[in-house]
Amino acid sequence: MNTAAIQSLADWPLIFLALRIVLTTLFWSDVFLGIAKFNDFAGAVQRAGLPYPHFVAAAAIVFLSVTSLLVITNFNQWGWIAASALVVFTLLTIPYGHAFWTFPQPRRAQELHFVLEHISVVGGLLLLIAVFLSNAGVSPV
Repeated sequence: MNTAAIQSLADWPLIFLALRIVLTTLFWSDVFLGIAKFNDFAGAVQRAGLPYPHFVAAAAIVFLSVTSLLVITNFNQWGWIAASALVVFTLLTIPYGHAFWTFPQPRRAQELHFVLEHISVVGGLLLLIAVFLSNAGVSPV
């Protein structure tokens, strides 16, 4: 891995900040829509088969807000931990919220598109984790 290229993002703090804001847009949209249409959000949680849908929906909103803020601010150098948590969360939404293999067409194609978008976001988060760790002086394995 070219650590010099990764570390050079630290030389462009506004670009690096913009990158973190853009990367968390998916999560902020869930936060704002979840708050604005909480019962619909809880209904989606229930349809995913998760218990206590209102509690899980509220917990998801708090989780996404806190982790997204930590990614943007890198408070106390916890950005990489928050980004890692968002990777796990995003991957878990695939079998619970976008199980494309269980749907008939055309919904199957729509859900597959969501899955591919989620995988792209995971890729961006993994790159961000590498940047955070590199800037913190952690050498690649």
